[in-house]
Amino acid sequence: MMILVSSTPFDPGKHINEFAKKCTSAGGIASFLGQVRSENNTVSTLTLQSYPGVTEQGIQGAEENARLRWELEDIFILHRIGTMQAGDPIVLVLTAAKHRRDAFEACDFLMDYLKTEAIFWKKQTGQNGTQWIEPRTEDYQDNKRWSL
Repeated sequence: MMILVSSTPFDPGKHINEFAKKCTSAGGIASFLGQVRSENNTVSTLTLQSYPGVTEQGIQGAEENARLRWELEDIFILHRIGTMQAGDPIVLVLTAAKHRRDAFEACDFLMDYLKTEAIFWKKQTGQNGTQWIEPRTEDYQDNKRWSL
């Protein structure tokens, strides 16, 4: 298990390859890579801030919850903070399990947590100035299904 919140740019392919090499007993690995959207070329930068220590603790709680819900071999979560440009990777979630359904669902669950509950503040800058970004109603609806 690895949880990283970092201001350092990352190479998703490198992390996926390293994770796959380590998870030889897994039958499936699910991944999600989030990147900065340009929103039809209206967004130039996205800045993310975290609450050091608290953000990671919350993510660790979600990771522990995922392990209770699904049979997982391993989990890797990397989330960027700082200022990023359109197209830059923001988040990488990898889950490994003996069976694909566990890997898919755990990856989805963790992304729903990161999108709605993890302590990050997001600010985008572009043609329309600077504005703080909140999760969408749909994001909260996606996350709510895990509490049913």
